[in-house]
Formats: sequence, structure tokens, C-alpha cells
Amino acid sequence: MIRRNRIAIAVAGGMAAVLALVMWTSNATGLQGKTVAQTEQVGAAAQGDYGDVQEPLAPPTSEEAAAPVEDAPVEVPAAEAPEGQAAPAPSGPQVTLVGKSVPKMGDVVQDGDGRTLYRFDKDTPDPAKSNCEGQCAVTWPPVLSNGAPQLQGVDPALVSTVKRADGTEQVTLDGWPLYTYSKDEAPGQWKGQGVGNTWFVVQPNGKRNVECLPAGVTVPPAPPAKS
Repeated sequence: MIRRNRIAIAVAGGMAAVLALVMWTSNATGLQGKTVAQTEQVGAAAQGDYGDVQEPLAPPTSEEAAAPVEDAPVEVPAAEAPEGQAAPAPSGPQVTLVGKSVPKMGDVVQDGDGRTLYRFDKDTPDPAKSNCEGQCAVTWPPVLSNGAPQLQGVDPALVSTVKRADGTEQVTLDGWPLYTYSKDEAPGQWKGQGVGNTWFVVQPNGKRNVECLPAGVTVPPAPPAKS
């Protein structure tokens, strides 16, 4: 009888221990769940305050790291004419000489933009040589060659070029180097006519045009012609 009571007591004690363990585990699990929920709430609040947090970029692969980096394009400033030298007259992709007749002046030669062309009595036609350099070439920009000139109303046999002191090629007409005038502000003007009694509008045959001279300008003796 005593033995049976001891067994019953032992079984009851074991069951109590198991029940206590189950209750402790349940509480621990509930506490852990509560802790996790609180942690998620804190994280959500942090995101709401500061926005989404971007994940760090993955490190580049070996192929990406080895790829060459393209340099940004570099703008190169346009070349400027040397100090004291004239910039090429803007005549498009190719020089054009147009022989024509205009009111008052008669026969003239213009470039493709309608600007009147001149010759300089201090130049020489044979051999062809320009004596307009430095500041003179700024006031009287030489007509520079950038290819065979296109001709309209001008004899191709009279057209050639001469090398200037700076190495550029200047267009000549019957041996006379050709120029524009910086003070001609619009096509068809000839404000350079008779300047210094040495500058004259050129005719399609290369001779001076003296049909219309400003007041006070006399007709000087003709310079030596090309032989």
C-alpha cells in the first residue's frame, strides 16, 4: 500500500514538472513574438521618418573594373589668326569669283557673298607678290585659296594664286593679288575705291576700275602691267 502511494506521488510530481515546463516555454514564445513585433514597428517608423533605405551597390565585377573609362569630349577652341595677320575672308567652302556689271561702277569682280574685290597698286603682278601684310592685311583681308576657285564671268586663264609671307595661298587675277575691304558693310558696296590712291575695284580682266572715283581722288598713273 505504501509503495503504491509513493508511485502515485512520483507520477504526480513528474506531471507537475512537465506542466511547468510547458507553461514556461509558452510564455517565452509569447515574449519573443512580442519582441519581434515591437522591433518591426520600430523599423517601420524609422522608414517612415527617413524614407526607403537603398541597398549598398554591389562591388563591380572583374570585367567591369577592367573596362576602360571613356573620356569626356573636350571642346577645342577655334584657331585664331596670328596677331597682325588677317583671318581668311569668309567665302564658304570654296572661293568664288563673279565678274559682272553694276550701276555707276561698271565692270567689277565680287566673291560668292557679293563683296567687291580690290587690287593694290603697291603689289606686283609679274612675278605676283603681295605687299600688304600686318595691319594692312587686317584692313584689307586677302582672298585666300581653299581649293580651285569657282568662276563666273572670269577667264580661268587669268586666275592663279601666290604664296604669302605667312604661307597661305592668295588668289590672283592676271597676276594681281585680290582683297576685300573690312569697311564694306554689305554686299555690293565699294567703300575701298580709291583709298590712298592705291586701292581700286578690280575688273574681270584684272585691270583697275576707275569709272567711279570718290571726290578728291585723282586717277594715278597705271602701275606696270603683267608682261
